[in-house]
Amino acid sequence: VGEQVLLKCSFKSSSPITENLLVDWTYRPLAGGQMETIFHYQSVPHPTTAGKFKDRISWAGNVANGDASIAIQSPVLSDNGTFICSVKNPPDL
Repeated sequence: VGEQVLLKCSFKSSSPITENLLVDWTYRPLAGGQMETIFHYQSVPHPTTAGKFKDRISWAGNVANGDASIAIQSPVLSDNGTFICSVKNPPDL
């Protein structure tokens, strides 16, 4: 709580990394409920503009190195839940 947290995500792809590579981070609260997309990356980072993570997520990855990590500023206990990193590098999924 209170200290920036790094959510690590690494990937390997059999296809060359291009600007078509997509990274999506989704989140489901510990109590359950709807999955929500909290971060999207395609060529440039697109943090969420709504919801509890608005203005608190930053890109910490480097797709050229197989890294799709993000950082969350000022985490609180209610942020607890399931975070899923999904990487698509067409035609490789």
